[in-house]
Amino acid sequence: MQSTDARNLRGAAIPTALVGVGAVLIGLLTAGAKGALAAALATVVVIAFFSVSALAVSWAARISSQTMMLAALASYAVKILAVMVLVSTMDGVSIWNTTVFGWAVVALALTFIAAEFRVTLQRRPYIDEPENALDRSP
Repeated sequence: MQSTDARNLRGAAIPTALVGVGAVLIGLLTAGAKGALAAALATVVVIAFFSVSALAVSWAARISSQTMMLAALASYAVKILAVMVLVSTMDGVSIWNTTVFGWAVVALALTFIAAEFRVTLQRRPYIDEPENALDRSP
């Protein structure tokens, strides 16, 4: 993983974890211990899924642009399917609140995406200009 990829991952995972702590508190206040457990599980799921996706795209970027795009699309599809399977298999379980889990996943995913976007916008890309590029005199 390159340093810029690691910076993007850290810059998105840390705010998501902080919002996750808030989600656990809100879940605790609204649905008790089951809500807190659901929000904590949602935090772990979102950070893990997005981190694995970022690692896969970072690895694929070393190979080619096409492979990177394929890895991004495949990891997105796998994330959606995994969350669907997780929610559908855990629907009947009464140990945690599925409503809190669903809303926490949405809020945390939006937080991760927004934080990743913010970190990317703050990064200044290196532009290689030849020495005489600014000298336009004949």
